[in-house]
Amino acid sequence: MDAVDILKQPVESLVGIGVQIAKRLNKIGIFSCHDLLFHLPVRYEDRTRLHALGALEEGLSVLVGGSIIVTDIIVRRRSMLVCRISDGTGFLTLRFFHFSAQQQQQLIIGKQLSCFGEVRMGFDGLEMVHPEYRVARDPTILIEPCLTPIYPLTEGVSQSLLRKALKQILPFCEGSNLLLQEWLPVVVRKNFMLPTLAASLKTLHAPNPAVASVSMRTRVLPEFRRLAAEELLAHHFARIQARNKARLATAPVFSDHTEMSMAFTQALGFSLTSAQQRVIKEITDDCMNESPMMRLIQGDVGCGKTIVSAFAALGAVSSGYQVGIMAPTELLAEQHFSNFKQWFEPYDIQVDFLSGKIKGQRRIANLTAIKGGDSQIIIGTHALFQTSVEFNRLGLVIIDEQHRFGVNQRLVLKNKGQVGDLKPHQLMMSATPIPRTLAMLRYSDLDISVIDELPPGRKAVITRALPAQKRAQIIARIMDWVSHRKQAYWVCTLIEESDILQCEAAEKTLATLITLLPGIKIGLVHGRLKTADKMQIMADFKQHKIDLLVATTVIEVGVDVPNAGLMVIENSERLGLSQLHQLRGRVGRGKDESFCLLMYQSPLSRVARERLTILRETNDGFLLAEKDLELRGAGDVLGTRQTGEMAFKVADLSLHQDLIDQVPAMAEMINKEAPEVIQPIIDRWFSALVHYVEV
Repeated sequence: MDAVDILKQPVESLVGIGVQIAKRLNKIGIFSCHDLLFHLPVRYEDRTRLHALGALEEGLSVLVGGSIIVTDIIVRRRSMLVCRISDGTGFLTLRFFHFSAQQQQQLIIGKQLSCFGEVRMGFDGLEMVHPEYRVARDPTILIEPCLTPIYPLTEGVSQSLLRKALKQILPFCEGSNLLLQEWLPVVVRKNFMLPTLAASLKTLHAPNPAVASVSMRTRVLPEFRRLAAEELLAHHFARIQARNKARLATAPVFSDHTEMSMAFTQALGFSLTSAQQRVIKEITDDCMNESPMMRLIQGDVGCGKTIVSAFAALGAVSSGYQVGIMAPTELLAEQHFSNFKQWFEPYDIQVDFLSGKIKGQRRIANLTAIKGGDSQIIIGTHALFQTSVEFNRLGLVIIDEQHRFGVNQRLVLKNKGQVGDLKPHQLMMSATPIPRTLAMLRYSDLDISVIDELPPGRKAVITRALPAQKRAQIIARIMDWVSHRKQAYWVCTLIEESDILQCEAAEKTLATLITLLPGIKIGLVHGRLKTADKMQIMADFKQHKIDLLVATTVIEVGVDVPNAGLMVIENSERLGLSQLHQLRGRVGRGKDESFCLLMYQSPLSRVARERLTILRETNDGFLLAEKDLELRGAGDVLGTRQTGEMAFKVADLSLHQDLIDQVPAMAEMINKEAPEVIQPIIDRWFSALVHYVEV
């Protein structure tokens, strides 16, 4: 193979990788040798030295060696092969629950073994269960020269295969063989104290034994920072490119609708806050411009984002355009439908609802009305972007809780409104305050509006954490609460993400509470109920036909019942800060004091205790979002990663916040010194994903 071309070669050109293995590697984004080089380890194992058996500690993953002094097959519930080894300093038991006849013949008294595994406490002292092992006369010959990298895998691909493949590429990252392009200018590397790309990749794939394993595990080395810096720069440049591209497109120019807005405001029955008025003006100004609006509204729970989006919809409809409003759950979409219908029907504006559960003649009628333009505001779930939905003149797309949708889904909805170069305006809303660092990265291509003011009269929710052993006191509290003509929520949570399991848990809780709270009207709502049933239950709760609503976390957004001022969250230690805050936001909407009781199972982990303490101490959603990022990391704060999301390979937003702050200065320096490297940097990290940043 010509050395000059190796990094550009398909991965199957490497020894040991055939067509079938290559197809498996393609599934995790590895197509070329260059891709493989940037497939980085997730952790490291230390096989650089033998550990004396007499000095082992529980919980360590180590390399050990010794001679077999006992071997036996023990039959308890099932057969297991057990060996005991000694190195003169101590003893260690090796336990195999799955073993073959060949292993029985290998693992006999007197054989010398080298083993790697996690040390744990067993029946007879310290042991390893199913360790990796080799039979060797001298265990020291198996000592590795550097820390052993552990890579993300896919089915049918082993760690050893990846390591062997990378050993064929790594020589081209050093000396006279160097083929890897260094795109960061010297001035940037010098100013921000960053090593070269080649040296960084060499260190991460084959760490020098002098490098402490803890430094590799915690990713504090300059080599990690070097790669994180380039990845963050790629992200920054891609967003800027997308923003510039979006500004070249044209969008519908909405007409002045001041008089209608004034009438709409007067009919609301409540006053808008100054923050809401400011954001409405920002949206109005955007939509009276021929460049497509791409704006994100952020605000704490209860700040009034929905009514702000209604003013945006009013501008579109007044100008003869349709509005598509997409929400992630049926319950939230139904709440929006109910509110928008109430607000817009007096103006003879047709509001329709579309979800996957609407079938038959009603669905045909809705689709016909949307295509013909009779439907002016269309609210729904994922059903809005199905092929069968054809808009007549879509001018504005509103996406609520937008981070819950996959990028592909948002892109399809946006494209439905595109006619030639004319693109709809886009307004996104997040009821989860986004930490500053995440906002800088994920939404640097958007204009961000923050509603930083709550409606007058809103009181902070009083939050208490109680162990599950005090359930009887909580039941008594609910009984007393309801006796004063007030309503309450009981929220059931599960670790499992299964709708069926969550619903079963809620149904069991309902049955228990009916027994413990005689005479109290209790309702149940969860994600698997039929649309009509959910709407009826929520209507009954709003009209106080139900005193206590048992629910899954489906109610965390969109539910507004001012008389419901008490919430019990069961197993609260299982949820993140942002989700707990969202749930808590369902209470505190009336004039009286409201309470949130966080019921937890003892004992609490350190992180769970810290989380519940923070929640008790503050109602500030933005502060909680920052703390959530520190405790859980970016992936969890943003929710389950969807196809097309720009997941970071190296950058860790909790470790590299200082780098994030430095990215704009780095970018400016590159723009000045070497603008030609911008596109190669983007291509290296995000090549196939760049088009997604348009949404």
